[in-house]
Amino acid sequence: MKRVALSLVLCAGMLVIGVTNASAARYCSVDPTLGVGLPINTSINVSTSLLGTSTHVYASNTSTSTTFGGVIGLP
Repeated sequence: MKRVALSLVLCAGMLVIGVTNASAARYCSVDPTLGVGLPINTSINVSTSLLGTSTHVYASNTSTSTTFGGVIGLP
């Protein structure tokens, strides 16, 4: 019975992901924000594309917070 229930949950999840038409970037993003900052505002963005995949790494800093992360996307 556990296998049947697990299979139904897995199938329902795959159906929801397929219907929403979302890219992998929606599920594979990381966006932590820290409550620390420097007096100087900075920002950096790096994007690459290789063999049908894309990667975006970013970091930004304000006087009150620092945000950084990355996204791996599949077409």
